[in-house]
Amino acid sequence: MSFDLLESAKNIFNNNVVSQASSQLGESEGGIQKALSGIVPVVLSGLLNKAGSSGNAGSLLDMVKGVAGDANPGAVAGAIQGGAGGLLAKGADLLRSLFGEKVDAIISMVSNFAGIKESSAGTLLQSAAPATLGTVGQYAVQNNLTPNSFLSLLDTQKDKILGAIPGGLNIAGILGLGSIGELGKKLGGLASGLGSAATTTAGAVNLKQANSSNRWIWSLLLILIAIILLWYLMRGCGGNKTGTTTTDSISTGQLADSASMTVPSPTAAATTRESIKVTLPDGTVLDAFKGGIEDQLVAFLKDDSRKPGKDVWFDFDNLNFKTGSAELTEESMKQVGNIAAILKAFPKSKIKIGGYTDRTGDSTANLRLSKERATSVLTALKKQNANEAQLLGAEGYGSQFAKAAADAPDEERKKDRHISVSVREK
Repeated sequence: MSFDLLESAKNIFNNNVVSQASSQLGESEGGIQKALSGIVPVVLSGLLNKAGSSGNAGSLLDMVKGVAGDANPGAVAGAIQGGAGGLLAKGADLLRSLFGEKVDAIISMVSNFAGIKESSAGTLLQSAAPATLGTVGQYAVQNNLTPNSFLSLLDTQKDKILGAIPGGLNIAGILGLGSIGELGKKLGGLASGLGSAATTTAGAVNLKQANSSNRWIWSLLLILIAIILLWYLMRGCGGNKTGTTTTDSISTGQLADSASMTVPSPTAAATTRESIKVTLPDGTVLDAFKGGIEDQLVAFLKDDSRKPGKDVWFDFDNLNFKTGSAELTEESMKQVGNIAAILKAFPKSKIKIGGYTDRTGDSTANLRLSKERATSVLTALKKQNANEAQLLGAEGYGSQFAKAAADAPDEERKKDRHISVSVREK
């Protein structure tokens, strides 16, 4: 399940909070609801704007972690009922950190937008700011985010946040921007630069490690050659010989720098799994594995009792990438083609592609790689003539949802490295 910052923040302001705020502030529940619908994305847009300035990531990360405990409905309701002091004072400080002297203009804008008193808008903003930013803080604490991975997280969330700002709230004008899109570009450019730097650094480290290991590899090869020669001498170098060919099976999704995402090797899968035929409604028959993505996906799409949504995901099980890249292997195109065929047979279905990594390596590089690989699969589906109207995009989540610790055995960590399909409509 993917993390949705905006929805997580909005969920804090439930009906009970709205009802208590309405009673305490003397406003209609509709007015409170409308105000909060603007306040949450406005506060987050302030965070995005501040994060888009180089050098702010570390201090912002500390700031949101500091209010992680305030991200709950009880804290918001208590702040509104308690009046001045406590959480409201903390909220006022947070708003000044994000917006400076423009806080009063934002309060007035929210007041006019929602049709409530400015005093009510100010109270709502001050009580909502710690809870909204605390949602980011909770996620940062739970996932051990670094300043770089914190920026990358905001970069993945920015489009939905900015898209949720109501038309009646000109936050771009208050921030001195020509349009809200400028804010997204500023953050995206900074996050992209950090991702490139992390990738370059990881590559340099790997090269150094590879060079330092060459000497002992050659020593090991000489020892192996000596053992083989000794074995032949002991065998008398005679007897019948049977020619054999040995192929090393390498999981091509695994990177040397541990910024990796692997899915089961086709060779390994074929020797341990049952091959089946999956028949589609249009008569197309697919070669697949029992319990594989084709088997599960078709069963789901045929079952009217099972509902699609952002929490519905199916993992590719026969997909590999060339080492150290987001380029799919030729063998992987078979499963990509199968997914394209399934979309054609179920024309009402719509999907999103997600990429995931384990916790090893640099989290920023992992996030970048997972996005590149998810996008690679999306592009491959388009090349397989999948209807683009059924493809809702690709997103990389890096190690955000990894369950195994970074030092866990690879057998556990490999479950966190995968490409998945989310069924959003059927």
